[in-house]
Amino acid sequence: MSPLDIPRLVIAAPGSGSGKTTVATGVMAALAARGLAVSAHKVGPDYIDPTYHALATGRPGRNLDMVLCGAARIAPLFAHGAAGAQVAVIEGVMGLFDGVATPRPGEEADHGSTAAVARLLDAPVLLVVDGSGLGRSVAALAAGFARFDPRVRLAGVILNRVGSPRHRRILTEALADVGVAVFGSLPRDDAIHTPSRHLGLVPAAERSAPARAAVDRLGALAAAAVDLDGLLRLAATAPPLPTDPWDPTAAAGHAGTRGRGRPVRVVVAGGPAFTFGYAEHAELLTAAGADVLTVDPLRDETLPPGTDALVVGGGFPEEHAAALGANTRLRDAVAALAARGAPVIGECAGLLYLGRSLDGTRMCGVLDTDAVMGPRLTLGYRRAVAATDSALAAAGTVVHAHEFHRTRLTVPRAALGDPPAWRIDPPPGADRDDGTHDGQVEGFVRGGVHASYLHLHWAGVPGLAARLVAAAHTARPSGAGLQTPGANGEREVASR
Repeated sequence: MSPLDIPRLVIAAPGSGSGKTTVATGVMAALAARGLAVSAHKVGPDYIDPTYHALATGRPGRNLDMVLCGAARIAPLFAHGAAGAQVAVIEGVMGLFDGVATPRPGEEADHGSTAAVARLLDAPVLLVVDGSGLGRSVAALAAGFARFDPRVRLAGVILNRVGSPRHRRILTEALADVGVAVFGSLPRDDAIHTPSRHLGLVPAAERSAPARAAVDRLGALAAAAVDLDGLLRLAATAPPLPTDPWDPTAAAGHAGTRGRGRPVRVVVAGGPAFTFGYAEHAELLTAAGADVLTVDPLRDETLPPGTDALVVGGGFPEEHAAALGANTRLRDAVAALAARGAPVIGECAGLLYLGRSLDGTRMCGVLDTDAVMGPRLTLGYRRAVAATDSALAAAGTVVHAHEFHRTRLTVPRAALGDPPAWRIDPPPGADRDDGTHDGQVEGFVRGGVHASYLHLHWAGVPGLAARLVAAAHTARPSGAGLQTPGANGEREVASR
């Protein structure tokens, strides 16, 4: 094991809404504008913030989620994602010490929190403090966070939404009195606006030109208002990290399909409607022996030639339902792929797309489900056990997953007759009476189809990729191994 020596820092906050994403994205963009290779990371399961990180840095935004992937994988995954970078910036989640609502036996009270990840990475922390409505009280807030857990090195603060030079002086002098360094002060700027909707920020892929402009403006603001040289000096104080990088080849094993005809071709849904995904998924599939291609269900009318399996991850299909429904040729192709027994995996948005209808608009009809938008947000981590053998998981496989949606199925799962995909193990005291599950089961398995509301990070269960590739190889038609790659509609997923 060779220690990883990369400058790194964590940008956290006292709570949600303080401006972490604004500051972190701005800092990433400003450092990248200096010509530095910046590695961007996000604590937790959030898919959307990393799309802005990727715009800021020109590298994939990656997640560090100790609930989904396990604490032991955090440093290796960080090292993998930061390979070749000169500095790494990790954006936190919620408040600095906010973790899972109900830790399980053996877990610390802040399990899954930004603080827990900072400890695992031995990284200094900057606290983004919303200065609006604060005066000298900012000192008590910062001092309290600095002393709460001695294992977390709170190195200073960045002030956000400061109203005037006089306001900045009051805040800065109060912090100096308690020995808390100020690394920057961002003014209120109503011109910087990243639109939100029912599940958070609008992904960058859905608003590419405005998102690019917003990121550029954030970078310019951070360059003017933040002590970037001080941040780099602070990041350089992080000691070498004693870990080897996560290796997708070692993690996935192999599916045993190389040398038996052409590689399995796994197609992943992308485009504006399906923006939720982790970079490691494509890396694991490739390591397991697959060629990974993409399809945009809003634009492409056919699946790539020789498609052996389809993965439809998360996103916002409800925002694009009319266009998805109008693409009848692709919907028919997806249904035909599922009908011949090929693996078809749907996560949340994928579940909705594979169903019969979404808010009254026809979808693929692979499953006899109808979905509608509801008033209530279903959100939280889940521990689940595979209830049925499937193309994705063997029965009994234990996973940690995340659920995040406002839709509900109007036909109870039990009425459809398909075996469930998962059995949910809610933590003690959790409220599961939200109308989204029949008892403690979730999702559907039908032939090669595996679909549910649960989002998984495959790095946490790396054998899933190899199992999917093997199932795709087994299910493809005889003679498919002799096919040659087609030229139309194939777009490889870049190694990320």
